[in-house]
Amino acid sequence: MPSFDGEMVPVEDLEDLYETAPCGYVSVLPDGRVAKANATLTEWTGYARGGLTGLKLHDLLTVGQRIFYETHLAPLLRIQGWVYEVSLELKTLNGGQLPVLANAAEKRDGAGNLLFTRLTFLKAVAHRQYERGLVEARTVAEETTRKQLADSELREQFIAVLGHDLRNPLAAIAGGVRLLTSHEQLSARGQQVVALMEGSVNRAAELIDNVLDFARGRLGGGIALSRNMEAPLTPVLKQVVAELQANAGNRDIEAKFAIGEPVNCDRMRVAQLVSNLLGNALTHGAADVPIKIRAATTDKELFITIANGGVPIPAPTMERLFQPFFRGDVRASRQGLGLGLYIASEIAKAHNGTLTVSSTNVQTEFRFRMPLTLSS
Repeated sequence: MPSFDGEMVPVEDLEDLYETAPCGYVSVLPDGRVAKANATLTEWTGYARGGLTGLKLHDLLTVGQRIFYETHLAPLLRIQGWVYEVSLELKTLNGGQLPVLANAAEKRDGAGNLLFTRLTFLKAVAHRQYERGLVEARTVAEETTRKQLADSELREQFIAVLGHDLRNPLAAIAGGVRLLTSHEQLSARGQQVVALMEGSVNRAAELIDNVLDFARGRLGGGIALSRNMEAPLTPVLKQVVAELQANAGNRDIEAKFAIGEPVNCDRMRVAQLVSNLLGNALTHGAADVPIKIRAATTDKELFITIANGGVPIPAPTMERLFQPFFRGDVRASRQGLGLGLYIASEIAKAHNGTLTVSSTNVQTEFRFRMPLTLSS
């Protein structure tokens, strides 16, 4: 008996190691007949000891596996002399199937003549179950994704139809309010009620516009633009500031414009972007700190910044700020769908631009940038 560091150890029985190894061994002659197979493989396949000798290797393969062996495994063996970790299914004596992982290598003589093809087989029942589990899980995931996409598209179509159909009754209400204002003698209380109704109509119209823009962006591949190089952008932005200033009470909005006209953009969409950002600043900004809007052009781009004071935006909120229907913390007096910043970001993308935000203890600033020339 050999010794390691003075300790006597038993001699390994190589014949027994071959016969009872935890894997199947088989040697195949050039004509495909099994020359030798170990006891492990014969037991796995249901044959008596020595029962595999003389059989064709194809006798242990299903019809599909024989085709795979001839079209894949055998050519690779001829080219490189070995193949590792190939999935096969052996056919057992009782007609069952045994999933295995096969390694194969050729044994040749000095002249290059093929003597044997040696194969080892490892049981792969658990491995195959794992693979099937992955396939089934992927199928379930794909089906779930398809259902979610279908449900999402249905919801967005419903939103689009609902928003469109709401315009007609809202337009009727708005027309009635205008008639009352211009043609009827109203009491002070009546004038107050009509003013409240007009404000509600305008708010509802704004919500419908946001819903329709959201639906168009999702269902139509993005917000469509109508670029115009004829009319200037500055007067439109000044009008947006004036309208919001009129509704902001004593809030101070400082606006500075230095835009080199004309600008190749959709003026109404850029005005909508500015309106959404200014409205957000009025909602969340500190009441005692002026809101600052700056719009200017350089040689290459238009940029617009809107800054307000107040509490900085928390990091978790920053991550979701431009997602649809995300509202964060708003005052009860300023309810909405949470689409304003999302639509603003979509308008920026439609202009090949960007909309970013930074927020510190000093101020929160949104910055819109867009190139003045269209990319080819």
